[in-house]
Amino acid sequence: MFSVLYKYKFSRLIIKPLISDCFNFALLTRKGWSVITALVFTTALTACQQPTAGQKYAWVDQSDNVKINIASPDWGNAATLTAMGYPPIATGDIRVWDRWVGTPKLPTSTVDVGIRYQPNAELIAQLPVDMVVDNFFYEHARSLYGDVPAESIMFAAKGESATWADYTEPTRQLGKLIDEPKLAEDYVIKSHKDINLAGARLQQRYPNIKKFAVVQFADANNMRMYVANSLFQPALSQMQKELVVLGLGNSYGFVPIRMGDLAQLDEDVCLLIIDPLSPITRAEIKDSLVWQRLSYGNQRCMGELPPVWIYGGMSSLVGLAHNLSTVELKGGAAS
Repeated sequence: MFSVLYKYKFSRLIIKPLISDCFNFALLTRKGWSVITALVFTTALTACQQPTAGQKYAWVDQSDNVKINIASPDWGNAATLTAMGYPPIATGDIRVWDRWVGTPKLPTSTVDVGIRYQPNAELIAQLPVDMVVDNFFYEHARSLYGDVPAESIMFAAKGESATWADYTEPTRQLGKLIDEPKLAEDYVIKSHKDINLAGARLQQRYPNIKKFAVVQFADANNMRMYVANSLFQPALSQMQKELVVLGLGNSYGFVPIRMGDLAQLDEDVCLLIIDPLSPITRAEIKDSLVWQRLSYGNQRCMGELPPVWIYGGMSSLVGLAHNLSTVELKGGAAS
């Protein structure tokens, strides 16, 4: 990967500008084409050589480490890179990042390239992007990045139930892509410790709550219930809790249900509602006779969690664990 990026960077930053400058010079002198031929030949020979000891270019820092500028339309990769301390220089839909992703916060230097599914090609062309990290959902947009190398990293369950390895392995792949394997490994270790600590805090605060069901409302009567192949499975499992589901989910890790289906849950299951939840929907839920009959928040336990990117990576697991360790549960065994 390093050699590919090295050649790409050299071509983009040195050869192309040099040829352009030579062409402009050719317009001013009869001997211009001879100059171009000589310079391009010399440059080509230089490009074929490995850099000698102590040789530096503008994109190489003084510690011999190449800073690889990543652009990622995928929020899972963008968030995990940011949490690792290696934020992308560009991603999309930053204007709603806080509403759907929450943490980690993107640095102000990260550029919003527009809609993630169809980023702004003109803006991308102005950025010093060295690599695009995406997944199958965004591969159709790779042509918008020109000749920039692209790699696919997917955080998702490989079977019917998501595992810890489904999130650690892609994180380590990210570390290899940015030539920082230790950075990724350190983050995996820290994440493991953080989730364990969050689990201990949750147990201390609510020792009687063992089971959770997780939903996100589409409207007052329809919702997504997240199941075993979602990120909630490894997060809750790591926290020594059980994820309760109503059926097998789709490839996105959820099963669509209606409000009345919640009556199938046992009374000892605590319901977690994932934000965002619009004020209108919230009011309609409160006025629903079905919701009132279910008695969540009174006879049954419930809690509302801040946003976490459902299709995210390791950072989503950590964010979810933190949110769960600080959530205010009410009703049922939480009282």
